[in-house]
Amino acid sequence: MIPFTQRVRAIALRSVKQAAMAGVLLASAVTAMAQADSPVGTWQTIDDHTGQPKALVQIAQDGNGSLNGKVIKGLGANDQPDRRCTACTDARKDQPILGMTIISEMKKDGDAWDHGQILDPENGKVYKCKMHLEEGGNKLVVRGYIGVSLLGRSQTWVRQQ
Repeated sequence: MIPFTQRVRAIALRSVKQAAMAGVLLASAVTAMAQADSPVGTWQTIDDHTGQPKALVQIAQDGNGSLNGKVIKGLGANDQPDRRCTACTDARKDQPILGMTIISEMKKDGDAWDHGQILDPENGKVYKCKMHLEEGGNKLVVRGYIGVSLLGRSQTWVRQQ
């Protein structure tokens, strides 16, 4: 027969392990819920013409609550760390695309983010931007436009884990 104190220790140890596992599961669930309602994270962009992965963009929230996104990795033919934005006409002219902020000042507007800008490093043009999440936060629809939202194009980016 196992002494009483050993049984109590065994039960206590099992309780601690179960509580730790519950904490891990809870943290995972909170992270998943946060992802479902925020674009903060890493996104794989898709080339409009080829349908192939183009780059990874990291979206982060600044101290003012605005979202900004920068290129953290080129993919496929764009995986050239020395690529520069030769077509840019602002301060980013001839700057490396890797590390470049291409999304700026996005503000939450209901279930979407709006009132910001997006740079297309391929043509150097800056567009107004709006975006919203789909498929439980796993896809981000990013729309760049001139003037009104009807005059633009959308891309769907895929969340990376």
